[in-house]
Amino acid sequence: MRPPGGSTVTGPGNPPRRNPFADEGAPPSRLQQVLARAGVSSRRDAEALITAGRVQVDGVTVRELGTRADPVRHQITVDGRPISVATVVRYFALNKPRGYLSTVEDPFGRPTVMELVPPAPGLFPVGRLDEESEGLLLFTTDGEWAQRVTHPKFGCTKEYDVEVYGTPSRETMETLRAPLEIGPVDRSTGAEVDVIATSGRNTRLRIILHEGRNRQIRRMCEAVGLSVVSLVRVRGGGVRLSSLPVGQWR
Repeated sequence: MRPPGGSTVTGPGNPPRRNPFADEGAPPSRLQQVLARAGVSSRRDAEALITAGRVQVDGVTVRELGTRADPVRHQITVDGRPISVATVVRYFALNKPRGYLSTVEDPFGRPTVMELVPPAPGLFPVGRLDEESEGLLLFTTDGEWAQRVTHPKFGCTKEYDVEVYGTPSRETMETLRAPLEIGPVDRSTGAEVDVIATSGRNTRLRIILHEGRNRQIRRMCEAVGLSVVSLVRVRGGGVRLSSLPVGQWR
């Protein structure tokens, strides 16, 4: 039987039972908020960790997003590793070079962006730039802030300097600006697109996104027959790349 509020805790080999960390009389913070504040990930990614069964509270696997917990009173682990609430909140901006993955660690040992910034407990990249893309990438130990600067509902825009082969036609530009099918079940909501300059056979575009989807600009360009030569993020929200050298942080 499901308890009031619909929260259950499931342990290996055990049937669902009452979640002692949920609902009435519980600490004030939802588990995904606790994980975000601890610098484990953004709140949205923390929700995915919970529903995937990778989070335990006092040894019990938790899958319900309504679960509440207190990192002082409860032992909280992710993939078996205890979390600790970060006491110092850190923020970094990196000018990411090509050839680095935007992840904390890679199981295949490929280079990651964490090699380019000072080590700090709970530090993680905010959002992603794919391996071949460059430019502004933010880092923090503050998962709540990461949620605010990545989730579309907060209206944080991102600006890119994109070089493409050829000269896009007026029709192509209008198609990029409008909602566009960029996959079998994916659709962009539109973008601001303008020509910065032309150089030889190539064209530089300024593209401003109001959402964040996986490889969105590359998929948008592919959908209209454009090939991307280079892609550089120059702004995220109110943070600009400015003159920060490639591979350096501030």
